[in-house]
Amino acid sequence: MTDAGGASPMGAVLVVGGGISGMTVALEAAEVGKDVFLIEKNPYMGGRVAQLNQYFPKLCPPSCGMEINFKRIKNNRKVRMYTMTQIKSVTGDAGNYEVTLETTPRLVNNNCTACNDCVGVCPEERDNDFNFNMDKTRAIYKPHEMAMPMKYVIDAKACTKCGKCVEACKYDAIDLDMAPKTFTLNVASIAWSTGWNPYDPAKMDNLKFNESDAIITNMMMERLAAPAGPTLGKILRPGDNKEPQSFGFVQCAGSRDENHLEYCSYVCCMATMKQITYIRERYPEAPIYVFYIDLRTPGKYENFRAKLMDDPNTHFIKGKVADIVPEDDGSVTMVAENAVTGEKIRQNVDLAVLATGMEPAAQGLAAGFGAEVDSNGFIVSNEDKAILSAGCARKASDVVTATQNSTAAALKAVQASRR
Repeated sequence: MTDAGGASPMGAVLVVGGGISGMTVALEAAEVGKDVFLIEKNPYMGGRVAQLNQYFPKLCPPSCGMEINFKRIKNNRKVRMYTMTQIKSVTGDAGNYEVTLETTPRLVNNNCTACNDCVGVCPEERDNDFNFNMDKTRAIYKPHEMAMPMKYVIDAKACTKCGKCVEACKYDAIDLDMAPKTFTLNVASIAWSTGWNPYDPAKMDNLKFNESDAIITNMMMERLAAPAGPTLGKILRPGDNKEPQSFGFVQCAGSRDENHLEYCSYVCCMATMKQITYIRERYPEAPIYVFYIDLRTPGKYENFRAKLMDDPNTHFIKGKVADIVPEDDGSVTMVAENAVTGEKIRQNVDLAVLATGMEPAAQGLAAGFGAEVDSNGFIVSNEDKAILSAGCARKASDVVTATQNSTAAALKAVQASRR
């Protein structure tokens, strides 16, 4: 069978998902000589890490790691990368899988130089899902500032095909008649690195996410703090753009709950600690209230936590938030019980942050294509079938742990391809 550009090489590896884990699997396999097909459903590589403001505990921006991987992929001819591409079918068995894929039309071709001339003439807008719909882009847009590939894409649902972008483009880069492309690969192994989604906060009725702009998720906080985010790095309350004078965090929002995610999502406590540093940079004296069941900052992260807990204006309350009440002035009141003292607490804050958990992104999809999935939706590696899992598709992980188990998945994929 053939791929989009010619014959499929023997013993190739298919990597599903182009986040930090998928790129790690692809590069580790390619750099020992394996041919790799790396597919990603989004119009850009980088996954959730691309949406972060900073990594912990070093608090450096994601660009410091992502750009290195982007360069390695560009320079490695063993890696063939396909964005906006998803699996349609899988047949065969270990060492000889036949995989049919479909690429959604970008409506922008490889002539694009990301010059931005098209954006200025586009009359249509769309919600910016990269920023969790806290701002808008034009129907033709660059996914984000460090997008790979660095070219624009058209949202077909928002585009009216008025043709103004075609007229403005001096590189003949826009093709409004571009059609979906279906192609087939033969691969020896499949590595699932499909990452995670933030748990839907609207499913927790008591936390009132849809009832107030003063209630956001921890991933929304990442975008608010990011220099290229919807507020250019200013942490402002969505809706009225007010500078918050006080902040509250709700830990385990959906995690460790038999009605939602029964497992600990591993990173939420550290994400909150990191986001406290964002607030302190911008609002040095603002009171911060953290409501938690347990604080889990394993191993190397304990010192990071201890430093932040010494802040006299940051208050840690052991107790689960039972309710959040929107107030007429735009603030919210967090209602909880202190598990240590038994005291009933009603704490008013200008901005409440829900530390929502990690939900595996492709649990249903992967199971439909022959992957084994555990009771929580995480993908289980099966070396006999040459179907592997990596990163947060395998388990809830921080970036370091995800890249480590992705290297292990790459090794197993290479071994499977030698059969």
